[in-house]
Amino acid sequence: MLVLAGCKHKQSGDVPATTGVDYAAVAVPSFSADSAMAYVEAQLAFGNRIPGSKGWQQCAAWLEQTMGRWCDTVVVQDFHATLWDGSTVPGKNIIASLRPQAGKRVLLAAHWDSRSWADHDPDEANHRRPVPGANDGASGAAVLMEMARTMSQMPPSVGVDFIFFDVEDQGTPEWSEVYDQDTWCKGSQYWAQNRHIPFYTAVYGVLFDMVGAYNPRFTKEEVSRSFAPGLTEKMWRVAAALGYGSCFVNQDTDPILDDHYYVNRLAGIPTVDIVQNSIGTSFFPHWHTTTDDLQAVDPQSLSIVATVTMKTLYGDYPCEL
Repeated sequence: MLVLAGCKHKQSGDVPATTGVDYAAVAVPSFSADSAMAYVEAQLAFGNRIPGSKGWQQCAAWLEQTMGRWCDTVVVQDFHATLWDGSTVPGKNIIASLRPQAGKRVLLAAHWDSRSWADHDPDEANHRRPVPGANDGASGAAVLMEMARTMSQMPPSVGVDFIFFDVEDQGTPEWSEVYDQDTWCKGSQYWAQNRHIPFYTAVYGVLFDMVGAYNPRFTKEEVSRSFAPGLTEKMWRVAAALGYGSCFVNQDTDPILDDHYYVNRLAGIPTVDIVQNSIGTSFFPHWHTTTDDLQAVDPQSLSIVATVTMKTLYGDYPCEL
């Protein structure tokens, strides 16, 4: 996942920024930071979630089984992806749904694979070692899991699809002499062109990536602003209303190549990326290093992101039970 050179696409059908809603007073399910952190730890216990590895296979089965406890349906979308060097790896997009019969839907997504190479590690000897992927991968997946658990007990009046994209983080390593941006985000590229349900669409989507850093800092990056300006403004206003303005910073920043780019561009679903943007470093200090482990994740950051998202979602689509 890298910074894009530019983003000139514009999205029609964006969600307008809602006015007149007291988001602080909106009733939402109770998100457990400790539970979410336990899901981060569980993912890391499988080892590296590199596509095709034993840990990847075990984690995929666990995700499918666990999400099946809370959601009405779970679909595993198998595919194969060609990497930067021409090699091919298997992939599994996992899609779990609440209220699958509802026509109006919201998409919540994250990637669940971990990177094969720690090519940004300060120690060059580690560059071909795998990344643990605690914040970069497991944090977003854990937020999806805990949101699914708690939202299943108090479902909103809209269908919700939790999508775990695979093969997101296997893009061109730093030592390659040839770079291709489409070597990243293979799972979302595949899903956007081969959706799990024919003609599937959603009112909007939210992507979670690297959402567990200490002192989280999320900015309004350009792909989100370009494709989903109304939703971007809405979520940052909700965060401010909840007292999280220091985390959801009111700052426009450069476009990011992430799964939301392909969901926006190929599937036409206005989607916002909530992604860490630390000052003076690449995303966060442990990005694509061997130190992206449990110590890099703050459970309170996971809770902040989930709370802002659920306040936004339930503010528009309250529970009807």
